Amino acid sequence: MTSSDRSQAVGVNKSYEIRTYGCQMNVHDSERLSGLLEDAGYVRAPEGSDGDADVVVFNTCAVRENADNKLYGNLGRLAPMKTKRPGMQIAVGGCLAQKDRETIVKKAPWVDVVFGTHNIGKLPVLLERARVQEEAQVEIAESLEAFPSTLPTRRESAYAAWVSISVGCNNTCTFCIVPALRGKEEDRRPGDILAEIEALVGEGVSEITLLGQNVNAYGSDLGDREAFSKLLRACGEIEGLERVRFTSPHPRDFTDDVIAAMAETPNVMPQLHMPLQSGSDPVLKAMRRSYRQERFLGIIEKVRAAIPHAAISTDIIVGFPGETEEDFQQTMHTVREARFANAFTFQYSKRPGTPAATMEGQIPKEIVQDRYMRLVALQEEISWEENKKQVGRTLEVMVAEGEGRKDGATHRLSGRAPDNRLVHFTKPDAEVRPGDVVTVEITYAAPHHLLAEGPTTAVRRTRAGDAWEKRNAAPAQPQGVMLGIPTLGAPAPLPAATGGCAISSS
Repeated sequence: MTSSDRSQAVGVNKSYEIRTYGCQMNVHDSERLSGLLEDAGYVRAPEGSDGDADVVVFNTCAVRENADNKLYGNLGRLAPMKTKRPGMQIAVGGCLAQKDRETIVKKAPWVDVVFGTHNIGKLPVLLERARVQEEAQVEIAESLEAFPSTLPTRRESAYAAWVSISVGCNNTCTFCIVPALRGKEEDRRPGDILAEIEALVGEGVSEITLLGQNVNAYGSDLGDREAFSKLLRACGEIEGLERVRFTSPHPRDFTDDVIAAMAETPNVMPQLHMPLQSGSDPVLKAMRRSYRQERFLGIIEKVRAAIPHAAISTDIIVGFPGETEEDFQQTMHTVREARFANAFTFQYSKRPGTPAATMEGQIPKEIVQDRYMRLVALQEEISWEENKKQVGRTLEVMVAEGEGRKDGATHRLSGRAPDNRLVHFTKPDAEVRPGDVVTVEITYAAPHHLLAEGPTTAVRRTRAGDAWEKRNAAPAQPQGVMLGIPTLGAPAPLPAATGGCAISSS
């Protein structure tokens, strides 16, 4: 069936809505699901449609203890709407679908399609099959059918893009179910990655984020231990690509050649998100993390020696089974030594299907909460102190869309500094578009953002800003969805995780 045939079968007025839960990988998968549906003739429902679309897709996450409760609660709220609207369809995909399979249809028989993490490209076909056969379609592939980059993609941003370099993970962390649901690591060929980036830059994208469950393990599937550092350096050769980021690396694979590539490649940004998870060696061992506190702090020291202004962030889990007060104090010590710009802190919760869920020594909720509050207070103090060091610095800020919730009331705009710190700045007289770059002086620091209250020193209009302007001047019908190489891209801003693991949990 051709794209035009599918469009006629679907009907031009069919609308869709996608609800995304969890990590950056799910966010990027949802961009592909949007591209697939639009290529099949569907039209994106307006913002705030709240289940009023003809097709509602849940892209789920399975790593929280109550992830299934949230899903079935949301599905339950749609059941009466579906009864009143003949022809409405509901699809469930993502990690929870991969994990629970037929259970979803048993608990919510009004669901039309269940698909997994390895076969998202089948969604339009499964929807059509469910419509024709008038029964639920459950199709879960056990291994990747095709690398997701070959699928049509509807990017959420005109100036910044996710670029997947691998899928899956070879680690066996006891708190994480992702490897069981997304499979072993599979790497894309470097030439395919670079071709996608060059195509994105040709469309106006100026910032890309290399994405993988364990991004710096890239090359293990190709037999090249230095493949990731080579990829970073190759990104530096792409004309028009201004900013390169990546998420999320694993300390085990963070080698000196990667640090050198970061320091020596001008468009690789001075930013690193590297999950710590715990500062206690016994807890790290119980987590099956293949490094210890000394190794982690040694990496931080090397990065700071090579890139003095690097902003380093992390993930930390508090209250892992068996964690003692002494273990927790080792985490606090590591945080003091590392001086993270910010940290994503999580209270441990049982993740069904993981070894940690059945470990002895589960910590009472009140103790976990107390430790969590102490850690957050310490990190807030450090974040503020580190941000205060930015006052007086002149920074180039890439203007972002949707980053400043109060921009309208404060007459400011917002964007990201090279080190990814959020900067709110006084709106200049000259027109500034998302994707453009302004030069500002930082005048005030808060724990989670910086302010530039003086006049903007310079405004640089960019091809990325042109791309944003072109997209927003276009008709409402999405443009540019194509097969093979995704179109315009987007990790800015990243939708807030809604109860799932961050990819940065690697």
